Amino acid sequence: MSGLLLRLAGPVQAWGERGVFHRRDTSAFPTRSALIGMFAAAQGRTREHALDPYPHLPGRPDHRDLTITIRIDQPGTRYRDFHTVGGGYGPRNALRTGNGTYRPEKESTLVSHRDYLIDACFTVAVEGPAPLIAHIAETLEQPRFGLFLGRRSCLPDEPLVLRHHTPDPIHELKTAAPLTRNAPPRDDTPIPVTFVWEHPPPHATNPDQPDREATSEPIDLTTGARRHLPRPLWLTTEPLPAGLHTGPRPLDALAAYKLGAPA
Repeated sequence: MSGLLLRLAGPVQAWGERGVFHRRDTSAFPTRSALIGMFAAAQGRTREHALDPYPHLPGRPDHRDLTITIRIDQPGTRYRDFHTVGGGYGPRNALRTGNGTYRPEKESTLVSHRDYLIDACFTVAVEGPAPLIAHIAETLEQPRFGLFLGRRSCLPDEPLVLRHHTPDPIHELKTAAPLTRNAPPRDDTPIPVTFVWEHPPPHATNPDQPDREATSEPIDLTTGARRHLPRPLWLTTEPLPAGLHTGPRPLDALAAYKLGAPA
């Protein structure tokens, strides 16, 4: 087993769980489904083949062999966008219905509400078979399709991949990976940071009772046939060293960690 570290940050993010066209929500942190979709996009996989196994890798691993742990560096602020499509155009430019005809003028404008996270930052540990982890890291650095933080309008900041390979990414999250947040620590007091686990951590108070359940286990990512199963999640608060805070110039600390900090 091996692991890699990702940093998911950008002006806006959106991690939908139960969204439909007229009401598109966002989770408070990245979903498993969205991350697996991002890995598939980096590899040039279409939606129809996003969840296929990897026959060219030893043991034919697939996405179910991955375990994802999320550190919420900065939760961000929720923002709701009032979005319209199709309004103000003439009859021949109106939206079409499912059978190909044009919508009547009174029904030509579709309204939706779309939620986003503003100024959020997450550091994510992805663990799994070493060949699969190496393949994911390599393709994320040189993606074939565009990478997004949940929606196409949400582009990721650099660096995206913090560590290509680490034998203990959870230890890195707790002791070494730079922590990006706006509020600096006041002194050397440990910083309380929320972690999201897909399996109960060793120190969980109630390992048999998850803190929440997310509909984020992808079964089919094909357009029009997307299906997900629920997955239990455990949330803990971990005290991190104040020295992990990146300070006023996050890119300096992130570059130093990515290029030269010891594993």
